[in-house]
Amino acid sequence: MTDEDRPAFRFDCGATWLNLLATSGRHFSAHPVERLATPERLAEWLDRSELPPVRPPVAADLLRARALRETLRPLALSVAEEQPPPAEAVEGLTRFLGEERDPVRLVAGDRLLREPPATTGAALARIARQAADHLTGSERHILSVCPEHDCRGVFANPTGRRRWCPSPACASRGRVRAFRERRRTDG
Repeated sequence: MTDEDRPAFRFDCGATWLNLLATSGRHFSAHPVERLATPERLAEWLDRSELPPVRPPVAADLLRARALRETLRPLALSVAEEQPPPAEAVEGLTRFLGEERDPVRLVAGDRLLREPPATTGAALARIARQAADHLTGSERHILSVCPEHDCRGVFANPTGRRRWCPSPACASRGRVRAFRERRRTDG
């Protein structure tokens, strides 16, 4: 697979954990896009998310990353839509939060840094903690869901003015659909 064949990662959703959700594109369509297809792609995503583990990911880590993503998705949707969270997703996130010990160790350099995670599990635990904080704190109020039926991506929308997720494709499709609907009702 060449670089041109690999689906691009998205880092425009407003938080690392939301960007993890975007590693599965068009999630609710008949043909979802898997951006985390290999442990190497997971390593690339973690590196670009500034969470490169000391030990590179292996196949089991890829499965755990996808499991975390699919545990967070229903929680994000329920919180953004102000619905009760699914109990099994709450239990799954609670398990993720308790599995990995990753104390905060800061490093003073040319900027303040956090020590890199030792393992992919520790990197995923950091993402799970960020999600839990976001989903249970005041930031939960800025979560929005893309109205495109095949996307339903969750993103941070601090101004409340965004209608679609940051994907240009969703906004384009939505605007075309709205235009056609206006023409149909006007004509």
